[in-house]
Amino acid sequence: MEHPERRWHDMGGDAAGPVPQDGHDFAIWEKRVDALVILGQGRGHFTVDGLRRALEDMGQDAFETMTYYERWVAALNQNLLEAGVYSVTELGAKMEEVKARGDTYGAAQS
Repeated sequence: MEHPERRWHDMGGDAAGPVPQDGHDFAIWEKRVDALVILGQGRGHFTVDGLRRALEDMGQDAFETMTYYERWVAALNQNLLEAGVYSVTELGAKMEEVKARGDTYGAAQS
């Protein structure tokens, strides 16, 4: 049986070199993204299939230039927008509010 052409994100079976076996110290924001994904799925806002669809629909350039957790936060955001959890307008307003706090925790406290 002949298989249809693979999409750009399907790397199964391709030579990729050795898999790093060293530990990875996750940044706080990466842990938060993971927690948000778990919470969003638990509340029924999206499924793992919905998250995967958003990841695969990003396009090759975004997929290859963004880090793992940058891709996950983008897919999470796309799914929450689609579920109506918040609107683009609400997201933009919240981003402006956060930006106004300053670039550091110290600046946000003053």
